[in-house]
Amino acid sequence: MAEIIRMPRMSDTMTEGVIVDWHKKVGDAVKTGDLLAEVETDKATMELESYQSGTLLYVGVEKGKAVQVDGIIAILGKPGEDISALLASESKTAPVAKTEEKKTETQPSAPVIETKPIVETIAASTSSVETNGRIKASPLAKKIAREQGVDIHGLKGSGDDGRIVRRDVEAAVGSGIVKTSTPMMIPLVSGKESFEEVPVSQMRKAIAKRLTESKNIAPHFYLTMEMDMDGALESRKALNEISTVKISFNDIIIKACALALRHNPKVNSSWLGDRIRYNHHIHIGMAVAIEDGLIVPVIRFADQKTLTQIAMESKDFATRAKERKLQPQEWEGNTFTVSNLGMYDIEEFTAIINPPDACILAIGGIKQIPVVKNGEIKIGNVMKVTLSCDHRAVDGATGSQFLLSLKSFLENPVRLLL
Repeated sequence: MAEIIRMPRMSDTMTEGVIVDWHKKVGDAVKTGDLLAEVETDKATMELESYQSGTLLYVGVEKGKAVQVDGIIAILGKPGEDISALLASESKTAPVAKTEEKKTETQPSAPVIETKPIVETIAASTSSVETNGRIKASPLAKKIAREQGVDIHGLKGSGDDGRIVRRDVEAAVGSGIVKTSTPMMIPLVSGKESFEEVPVSQMRKAIAKRLTESKNIAPHFYLTMEMDMDGALESRKALNEISTVKISFNDIIIKACALALRHNPKVNSSWLGDRIRYNHHIHIGMAVAIEDGLIVPVIRFADQKTLTQIAMESKDFATRAKERKLQPQEWEGNTFTVSNLGMYDIEEFTAIINPPDACILAIGGIKQIPVVKNGEIKIGNVMKVTLSCDHRAVDGATGSQFLLSLKSFLENPVRLLL
């Protein structure tokens, strides 16, 4: 009984295929696994092998012509079999091939059997039968041979003209007698999969709940600015020579943020649904990483404190936070938050707003890069900061003005002492 071979869908976006070359002609005998044609899709040129055996009775697409997916490209059957009724019935329902109509012999109806081709990407400009001495093998056969470590030089091809095809390689793999001494397959590594699950701590539950709500409810936008830290480096060195407590860059940034908030009070705010609260006091939350989470102790009235006072308080908070000795009132009441990952060599990042604040400042590390100063290229120390803003309370211009004020304080740190 005659069997129809249709154009298969060889890629997820393929709508039609072009016959690059036919490897069989009408009247030729075809065996299962024989290469019928090369098909060009929207992504590559691939081989189409036959899943049936028989005589090629009909070629529906000329070389170089296109046919839609599921269109008839060939019919296999018994020699002399009448396929006219089959072609007539298919012409009413099958996709129209983009080719000229060919004269066909008249022959009986037969069931339609769709093929499931084995495909392999090959170069469009090369022949599918690559000759290496006297060795002829399809690209698919070569691919399987490489993967299975089979030496095709010892195989006898069962395809047309002695061509080695897929079934020949698979037979060799099954026999186990044609393996190369150095298989090209990467050996499989056996191992044991394992994992550990731990209950979520209350702290992580609280972090997940608060930050998920913040990210989902507050419309975040981000402003990034680069700061020249040369002056801050020099000032910190000078301050630590006389200070009773070591002052960190984070202490300097907290003080600078507090003063910048004093100049930009709209950033020191909270969204309360039907109103915006503009805080007159400045309480800076300082994000501290601990073993299983994050806690934000609050430096109250930071704009009124000296750098030494901020340094003493921040170190005390950081120590007691890691020891789980902070009291609830010490991590409540923030009006603005600072999150610093510079000590981890992070260049820049964005942080999620810490409710009830309208903004949070993410601080990256200080990097040495070439900068232009007074028309000359010099090595400068720069730091990137990113302000996350709740657009319901803070607009872009307001946030930008805050960053400009912060930049002014950090690049002229003597102002922090006034």
